[in-house]
Amino acid sequence: MKITFHGAARTVTGSKHLITLSNGKSLLLDCGLFQGLGPETDDLNRNFGFDPSSVNYMILSHAHVDHCGLIPKLIKDGYKGKIFCTAGTYDLSAVLMEDSASIQEGDLKMVNKRRSLRHEQLISPLYTTADAIAATSSLVVVDYQTWHRIDDDIEFQFTDAGHIVGSTTVHLRIKENGKLFKITFSGDVGRYRDVILKSPEPFEQADYIIMESTYGNSLHEDVAQSPDILLDWIERTCIQKKGKLIIPAFSVGRTQEILFSLNQLEIENRLPQLEYFVDSPLSSKATEIVKKYPEYFNSRIQKILQKDEDPFNFKGLKFTKSVEDSKLLNYYNKPCVIISASGMAEAGRVKHHISNNIEDSRCAILMTGYCEPNSLGARLLTHPGEVTIYGQIHQVNAEIGQMKSMSAHGDYEDLLQWLSCQDPTQIKKLFLVHGEYEVQEAFRDRLMKKKFEVYIPKLHEEVGLW
Repeated sequence: MKITFHGAARTVTGSKHLITLSNGKSLLLDCGLFQGLGPETDDLNRNFGFDPSSVNYMILSHAHVDHCGLIPKLIKDGYKGKIFCTAGTYDLSAVLMEDSASIQEGDLKMVNKRRSLRHEQLISPLYTTADAIAATSSLVVVDYQTWHRIDDDIEFQFTDAGHIVGSTTVHLRIKENGKLFKITFSGDVGRYRDVILKSPEPFEQADYIIMESTYGNSLHEDVAQSPDILLDWIERTCIQKKGKLIIPAFSVGRTQEILFSLNQLEIENRLPQLEYFVDSPLSSKATEIVKKYPEYFNSRIQKILQKDEDPFNFKGLKFTKSVEDSKLLNYYNKPCVIISASGMAEAGRVKHHISNNIEDSRCAILMTGYCEPNSLGARLLTHPGEVTIYGQIHQVNAEIGQMKSMSAHGDYEDLLQWLSCQDPTQIKKLFLVHGEYEVQEAFRDRLMKKKFEVYIPKLHEEVGLW
């Protein structure tokens, strides 16, 4: 048996891990988009590194696009099997994949217009909206905490990863040549003190672990500080300077955290009376889906729900419904808060809002999550004098900031707590994925002190299991 790491190998996005048995059967864990890697991003997304038609099964850990965003292309290029996931992941990935297609189609219109003027070959999207809608028919919903048999050699179980609604850690039992292999794939590990969701669940002893390491060298700020940090930015930007506060936010998870914190400020009578726009159709849909699954919420939110039936709503909150509504925000001349995707500011409506406001010193851009090093969000966090957006150079006069208290990913203490249910001496190999290489090296050193045998695979590297 072997594992080949076709994504999220020494980088954070593009999760794809292919397990191949000696009898030729293969199982794919996740099929995500690479994001924010500069010019090489498109080529990475167009070339899987394996033949989709040769894959027998797929299991999806959760619905973020760096884990599910290439499923439509996988199917378009020949995959014919089932894709196993939870109910929450089914609902969220359906809208996320469709939104990804829509963004590609929209962005390529602008790109191809420029290419046409230069007499260059036009670029086609990775997949269309029709491809994304069709892909949902391959998704098969299964429950947590139950072993599901795929065939005579493979069975799997989901446990709650506490990352976003529907997120899972995947546990595999694979029989090969009379031997049982127990493999755990972490997916993305959530936080043990998450403001909304339950904590990640413990799991049975594994032989091999494929583990994310996004924040393997850092500690997050206390999530309880989030409302106060948001309030400080709102007061400084919107009240004192009369500007717009633009908040790039992932549609699933981060947007709901922000809305919950703003709702908390309103409950405490501290929320400034402004207009708060969520300018992302996907964020609107995702928020409604999250509300459908209160069973994922932690005990604190369960108590709040007894008094507040909608902890993601408050006075002044508005969801834009159309492209025209989004464009009108460019002409909205009152102080306001705009929450929009994508979280890395690499695509979508928020990129246009940044482009239109970055030269205004009254405004501010507040990053709220992880940004790939080459993404627009990461470039802004270096506080440059100027930045290029859609081929146009802009002076950076707006204030740039970052909230480190909001993250759906666990920090290194959370990751170590997630591993605490395991006996390191029984782990034959722990593979670190989904992290920048320098971060992974630091986390590897920390894990090796706890007696784990750690390996950091390269992109497309094949590793044998024994």
